Amino acid sequence: MPPRQPAECLIVAGEPSGDELASRLVRELQARWPGLRPRFFGAGGPALAAAGVELTVDLTRHSIIGLVEALRQYRFYRGVFDQLIELARRRQPELVICVDFSGFNRRLAAALRRAAAEGPSAGFRNWRPRIAQFVSPQVWASRPGRVKSMQRDLDLLLSVFPFEREWYARNAPRLRVQWVGHPLRDRPLPAGRLDEHAPRPLLALLPGSRRAELESHWTPVVEAARIIQERTRLRPVMVLPRDDLLDRNREAELRGQGVEFRVGNLSEVLCQSALALASTGTVTLECALHEVPTVAFYVTSWSTYQIGRRMIRVPYLAMPNLLAGKKIMPECIQHEVTGRRLAEEAFHILENPERLKELRAELRQAAQSLGPPGACARAATALIELIEA
Repeated sequence: MPPRQPAECLIVAGEPSGDELASRLVRELQARWPGLRPRFFGAGGPALAAAGVELTVDLTRHSIIGLVEALRQYRFYRGVFDQLIELARRRQPELVICVDFSGFNRRLAAALRRAAAEGPSAGFRNWRPRIAQFVSPQVWASRPGRVKSMQRDLDLLLSVFPFEREWYARNAPRLRVQWVGHPLRDRPLPAGRLDEHAPRPLLALLPGSRRAELESHWTPVVEAARIIQERTRLRPVMVLPRDDLLDRNREAELRGQGVEFRVGNLSEVLCQSALALASTGTVTLECALHEVPTVAFYVTSWSTYQIGRRMIRVPYLAMPNLLAGKKIMPECIQHEVTGRRLAEEAFHILENPERLKELRAELRQAAQSLGPPGACARAATALIELIEA
């Protein structure tokens, strides 16, 4: 019997965090699926390229936030969408892996499923792809009606939060969902932990990973750092994932306010931090993993906020609060995000030693609920089982 042809796999990741996650998944698949010698192609960023994926475009340079920014970049994303459909038509991959980036990937999965069903009339001949989504869209938080298209278009949903299994079992019983745990649990924590008696523990300032977030959060975060410095011995350090997010004028402003600036090495900073001011999102989970008490905040455009406040169906935005089922991280949203308010929330934590102790225990419990290490390995195994079934 002739050897089987290499497996063709289309993979799409649209943001820096998704690009990194997708690259780890690709490496796990390459290690666990040698018999099929998988060939990966699609759209992503530098991490996927380094993993050997043939990229048609770097999507991580165009990550967006909010309705207005999405409309401005519509033409670009429409072009990428059409390129990927054409790539799928030519190469007819056995497996399509959509990694996070839910708005784009949800539409892509629907278009590919529809094209495969149309067959020759759409340029596809005897194509029966398996389509998987790694990281669930937060349909349990807003727009739950979208689960109907997910149930129709996806063969497998790889979930990272434990409560998602029960939600999908109730709302999309025909959708195959497998909880693999959260990839953040794979990251080893540095051995050094905060010495509370150190001369100046750190105050971690984490305003976001996108330019639009930095624009919205800059003034209140820097102002809060100034107020907190006046009343505590904490040394503020702002951490951004890329140095291109900060221009020289703002870097000079940080120095003038006594704030240190670092690119990357977030884990190292959190290990020496007594408190964090963090934009809601994945970074709040990293704070929980390091057991750092955190004040969470978020500001967006007026239009996006007005739409979101009418659609969101969960009581909290910070994921550790959702995992705990209560507010273990104070949340300041939109008009509440001022330097004074962030500082007041910080003082409520820092000046209550008993509450500090309770908070760290609650953060530890929330982090443990994310499952054991090995999320990407379990995801790769589930994808191989999907193909070989």
